[in-house]
Amino acid sequence: MSEAKSRESICAFGRSLFERGLTPGSSGNISLRLDDGGWLVTPTNASLGFLDPARISRLDAAGRLVEGDAPTKEIPLHAALYETRGSARAIVHLHSTHAVALTMLPEIDPRAALPAMTPYYLMRCGQTAMLPYFRPGDPAVADAIRGLAGRYSSVLLANHGPVVAGDSLEAAVFATEELEETAKLYLLLRGLNPRYLSPEQVADLVRVFGLTLPAPDADGHDH
Repeated sequence: MSEAKSRESICAFGRSLFERGLTPGSSGNISLRLDDGGWLVTPTNASLGFLDPARISRLDAAGRLVEGDAPTKEIPLHAALYETRGSARAIVHLHSTHAVALTMLPEIDPRAALPAMTPYYLMRCGQTAMLPYFRPGDPAVADAIRGLAGRYSSVLLANHGPVVAGDSLEAAVFATEELEETAKLYLLLRGLNPRYLSPEQVADLVRVFGLTLPAPDADGHDH
């Protein structure tokens, strides 16, 4: 995809996410890795609903601004995920309501923030890690992402929101939407003893669709 088309695509997906209430005001950011190792990233204080293709920040491979407006302050977050997820070509970070709400619940396992609720959650998101709270833009979040060692493509930041990597911008957006809908399902069903996918059903999805899920550690938890 040409850089011009990539810029248009970021704007189109951003508008779609914004118009459906998935990230309010000037929250959220999107980045896209280019063939030369540089990136396109949404500017700081920009609403995803009103992006201008010409003003999207263009960074070189070292993360320096080459053209466009000043980039989002969440650059360390994006950089660490690209660094540890070699297949990542795009990253979407939102402040979507249900995913944020999920991070505030006491029972959430940071190694598997959501149970295996639907096949599409596993197919698009794999499993979701949850990191503790960091101030927005805090460089320390990059170290926390690196600590996950690339095992997760979808991560929740406590009291903040989801950050999801994909092998294309479309894949990253669709996975972020799937994560939000699954968080919504979890909140709707919380306390009702719902029936999740069985280990056998999960194993079948892994086999048929070639999914890579974090392996369970000795205590049976996913690590």
